[in-house]
Amino acid sequence: MIQIRNSDAYLDKDSVLCKISEYDIFKFYCHSFKKNGDKFCSELRQDKSPTCSIIQYNGKLLYKDFGNGESHDCFSYVQRKYSLTFIEALKVIDADFGLGLHLGTVTRAEMAITYGNQVIEERKPTIIAKRSRRWTEEDVKFWSKFGISLDLLAKFAVEPIDYFWINEVRYSCHTLAYAYNINGRYKIYRPLETEGKWFSNTTKNDIQGYGQLKDSGDIVFLASSLKDVMTLNAIGFEAVAFQSEMQLPGQKFIDHLNSRFDLVVVLYDNDFNSDTNPGQTMANKICSTYQLINIIIPAHYRSKDISDLVRDHGKDCAKRIINIQLPIND
Repeated sequence: MIQIRNSDAYLDKDSVLCKISEYDIFKFYCHSFKKNGDKFCSELRQDKSPTCSIIQYNGKLLYKDFGNGESHDCFSYVQRKYSLTFIEALKVIDADFGLGLHLGTVTRAEMAITYGNQVIEERKPTIIAKRSRRWTEEDVKFWSKFGISLDLLAKFAVEPIDYFWINEVRYSCHTLAYAYNINGRYKIYRPLETEGKWFSNTTKNDIQGYGQLKDSGDIVFLASSLKDVMTLNAIGFEAVAFQSEMQLPGQKFIDHLNSRFDLVVVLYDNDFNSDTNPGQTMANKICSTYQLINIIIPAHYRSKDISDLVRDHGKDCAKRIINIQLPIND
């Protein structure tokens, strides 16, 4: 049974860092922080001399107090400064920056206004830059598992990278890393990382795969990610994806797709290991709102999305599962 999404289902580190950077968080909550690497006095204890700095360490920004050895990432810094639990710190950051990830009520103790009068004075857009590198056999091996060729990656403006910059702070890529160019903004994807897998300065209006759509056709899919869009292309289908699976499409956009394609179909994640199954909860909401068809990957395949299905069971199986649920088959 599909249950209502928990209000904190998408309130986690990666979701926050898809919208703002570690630099943004440190800059907002650590008032003495001016520049990466510069020393300043601690705001967490009495400190008469500048013993602290925020530095790049293992691909992340790290607060380091050389006076007492204390160190924090941007999230634990907020926890430590305001004596919060981890989830409370996420709620505070979400409220401060207006990210809209937490859908439940927020108590006064969790509201940012409680923690001072800091304001985001000049809400400048996050700037992301990257340095591309050559494709390698390791890249080919990774993407080919999902049926995605180098030609498809070029079509969808995906490049391999070895460095990227967020607001002039440089990050080294020690594992596979890629930059999606979407309307001149970037989404950084590091698939082998457990933390910091995604960084982005895209907006909700940057629809993934939209620029690569055919002018018209039989079917277009609403998918969960650009990787799924590319996999669908590889098996012969047109598709687009929003920046978040939790983003409800607007009526105008659905009408636009209906004007170009005979059928608009939803193919979102089947989070079969989750009690709340957020992917299918949102898919059902979209289909109910706009009377669309929902294609579901059966749970017994143990593949939560279409790209995983191709990886685990092959293109023919993926196409068969789709076609059998469409009102008209090939």
